[in-house]
Amino acid sequence: MRTSFRSQCLSKSPFELGSRLDPILDGLIKAFWLLVSLDPEVYGIMFLTLAVSGTAVIIAASLGIPMGTTVALNEFLGKRTLIGLVNTLMGLPPVVVGLLVYLLLSASGPLGPLQLLYTPTAMIVAQVIIAVPIVVGVTISSVASVEKAISDKALSLGAARRQLAITILKEARLGLATAVILAFGAAISEVGAVMIVGGNIRWFTRVLTSAIVYETELGEFGIAIALGIILLLIAFVINLILTRMQWSGLRR
Repeated sequence: MRTSFRSQCLSKSPFELGSRLDPILDGLIKAFWLLVSLDPEVYGIMFLTLAVSGTAVIIAASLGIPMGTTVALNEFLGKRTLIGLVNTLMGLPPVVVGLLVYLLLSASGPLGPLQLLYTPTAMIVAQVIIAVPIVVGVTISSVASVEKAISDKALSLGAARRQLAITILKEARLGLATAVILAFGAAISEVGAVMIVGGNIRWFTRVLTSAIVYETELGEFGIAIALGIILLLIAFVINLILTRMQWSGLRR
């Protein structure tokens, strides 16, 4: 039977993990050891974190970008109120989202028969609800900020409404990429909702944020810091990739 990553961190290693070190330095050493030792539990948590947050952001972008574009390009009664609502939802407390999804998916809820509570799917649903308003809000702002001269020029050249929308989205691609980056940051760092609907079940629904909370509650601050460093490293790498894609698109 394989030892848990906690056992590996608390046992001696070439780096004398758990020694009398500054907690942050100790966390750095433990983070390095957890990564190079290829601990299956740590890597399982990492891959689940990426799978849940990545899937949620893809769904949120697929829904949010068209919705935000539609709102930005059309005038209708209540548009300002709707934009105000979207801006409010961008700051929606994750625990409220978790509670809402829990009530929907619980045995007595309308979606209870689907038996999705305490599964990765429930966690994805919660993160989608958190990420969609962010994508919609940033998309509205980005599309609305495109210079009117560009749309006027496209219309003067006989562009249809769909062609006009595509032209504007191309001009606003920097903002759209920013929307995806912000949504991913909000999703991967979220903890309240995923703990409520996922249950923080070991080997099944435990992601990096919930694992950090769990280790902190146990008083294992070195391991919690190590997992936090791993989370920051993953977020940095993903955001770096997205930023490079963002700027490479601008050069075209």
